[in-house]
Amino acid sequence: MKPYVLTLTASMVAISLLCTSATAAHDTLSRRLNLPMKQVAKRTETPQEHRWKLEDLYPNQAAWNAEFSRVKGLIGEISSYQGKLKDASSIASCFALDDEISLLTERLYVYANMRHHEDTAEPTYQALSDKSKKISVEVSEATSFITPEILSLSEQQLTGLIADPSLAKYKRTLEEMLRQKPHILSKNEESLLAQAGNVSQAPGTIFGMLNNADLKFPKVKNEQGEEVELTHGRYIQFLESKNQEVRRDAFKAMYDTYGKWKNTLASTLNANVTKNLFYAKARHYPSALEMSLFGDNIPQSVYDNLISTIHEYLPLMHRYMDLRKKLLKLDELHMYDLFAPLVEEFDMEISYEQAKTKVYESLAPLGDDYRKVLQEGFEGGWIDIYENEGKRSGAYSWGAFGTHPYVLLNHNDNLNSMFTLTHEMGHALHSYYSDKSNDYRDAQYTIFLAEVASTLNEALLMNNLLEKSTDPKEKMYLLTYYADQFRTTVFRQTMFAEFEKIIHEKAENGEALTPQELSSIYYDLNLNYYGKGMVVDKDIEMEWARIPHFYNSFYVYKYATGFSAATSFAKQILDEGEPAVERYLGFLKSGGKDYSINILKEAGVDMSTPEPIRQAMSVFEGLIEQMEQLTK
Repeated sequence: MKPYVLTLTASMVAISLLCTSATAAHDTLSRRLNLPMKQVAKRTETPQEHRWKLEDLYPNQAAWNAEFSRVKGLIGEISSYQGKLKDASSIASCFALDDEISLLTERLYVYANMRHHEDTAEPTYQALSDKSKKISVEVSEATSFITPEILSLSEQQLTGLIADPSLAKYKRTLEEMLRQKPHILSKNEESLLAQAGNVSQAPGTIFGMLNNADLKFPKVKNEQGEEVELTHGRYIQFLESKNQEVRRDAFKAMYDTYGKWKNTLASTLNANVTKNLFYAKARHYPSALEMSLFGDNIPQSVYDNLISTIHEYLPLMHRYMDLRKKLLKLDELHMYDLFAPLVEEFDMEISYEQAKTKVYESLAPLGDDYRKVLQEGFEGGWIDIYENEGKRSGAYSWGAFGTHPYVLLNHNDNLNSMFTLTHEMGHALHSYYSDKSNDYRDAQYTIFLAEVASTLNEALLMNNLLEKSTDPKEKMYLLTYYADQFRTTVFRQTMFAEFEKIIHEKAENGEALTPQELSSIYYDLNLNYYGKGMVVDKDIEMEWARIPHFYNSFYVYKYATGFSAATSFAKQILDEGEPAVERYLGFLKSGGKDYSINILKEAGVDMSTPEPIRQAMSVFEGLIEQMEQLTK
């Protein structure tokens, strides 16, 4: 199933949906939206031209019901292959049926849940969503025998199947099975590990309940002197206040609260690390990190290169912090000043029609064919545009193989919404080209690649806006917006990745992860990343306790690599023109027909080397230089 790519308003999280791979929910907007209050329309009041055309998936409910019944019947057929997957003919037939079931189930699931997202309070589509989830589970259970049964064959037999011409369509699937064979256990051991699955989710579940339901924060005073209860959602709003006292009080209240729970939270994080070590040892991986990277076949050198290369460029981050202090006119820059607006809010009212025009113009470097497909998306019922009562918040790109992609927005007439539009259309066109160029299996690209196309679109839009801007105030607003993307998506996520690596290595060496040890590691990393010119407040040592990403271990590095790869692509496209565009379009068309690292390398971005990160850093340095010029 296609990656389900979300854009949430206040956080960057990874989610797992049933029958989908976990994916990044890239936060294209990090700033508070100061929007006028308005009456939200009901779904029935939403004009047809503002809605996506889900009829392109199923013309009506009867068609969905008929396909649902068809899948039910096919589930019975697939079970007839159990115990018979010993030769090329039976395996080819089984794979073909498996693909048919999977594709139909994907269509059922995507349609039902997108209908549900149109109005989450509508009981008809709540029920349809639940029904699609149940059939997905049934399919997963019915087809679960296929991989273990094929892997029970000898290595010699598997090698023979890979070379068999009748299985050419499934060569990559079989090669991947052979690659994973050393880490697949006996049937009984696999069964035992499967039963332990619910237990292994406990650390993340407990953290989620504590963090989202049980933790209560005190009241703090806002800019008007009113006492307001601090919440996760309001925290960034407080940090974006122009009043430093408001920022400081919210910061201290947040981390004082986590500090009171430090023993419980350290135990929870420690349990998650212990779980990772258990699975790594059980499946014969050298380390938890290598186990995590194995799925995408990413060499550990990619992870290590990211950290070491970012360390080389920390002086750039320190320089940006010095500039931030100067722009804020502060004697001391504190951790709670990182989200304070550097320039007075610049009013950029951009209607949806204007946003489409600007996005279309900015993507001219990608060529006529790309923009033709983009226009088809704008006009062809791909996009659900505006908020309505009950509609799912945020934004995402999704879809099913065999039809065009879909994009859900909650558009507001501002800069953030325009960036969200180009971001999600980047995902959509990646899926479009991938589907058009590959069979079903090879069209499924990995999460390692998922954020590249979307972020590339953002980079080209920003470049276009900066080139056309003649107002120094507007230019500074854009530059600070973009520079903060580097700070939060590259530097901060790399710091998170380094923290994860350190604590897992310590645990693997038998060292205890006490709250004091976790806080010490985290504080020292902040000192290193932000530099001596900044006051690294002691309170920040507890930030590890509130990061949900740490329960989806070794995931956050993909934000930094994806952003770096996209920035590298953008630089090559703008510098080289047509040759770089052809390589990039080749990347979009590659889907998942090869390993992610190879697909990027073929397109001119070799993430096994530091070069793409260095190219991204050269762009970041250019932003700082422009900002410094404007402040003279």
